[in-house]
Amino acid sequence: MEAAKVLDATGLACPMPIVKTKKVMNELEVGDILEVHATDKGAKSDLAAWTKSGGHELMEDTEEGDVLKFWIKKG
Repeated sequence: MEAAKVLDATGLACPMPIVKTKKVMNELEVGDILEVHATDKGAKSDLAAWTKSGGHELMEDTEEGDVLKFWIKKG
């Protein structure tokens, strides 16, 4: 999946992955995709809930070893 930007939030504890994701999403255009990498297990439910409440779309999420990867389309 082609991402406009990649955010490395690995090693950050909640709520920092959400805070950083929100900041980067504000810089993107509607329809752009942000790829987020996180290691905090809570990020899975937190990012899904934040994406939905913010009017964005969680396109895909995967787990590669300890790293959770999310692709969020700006709404």
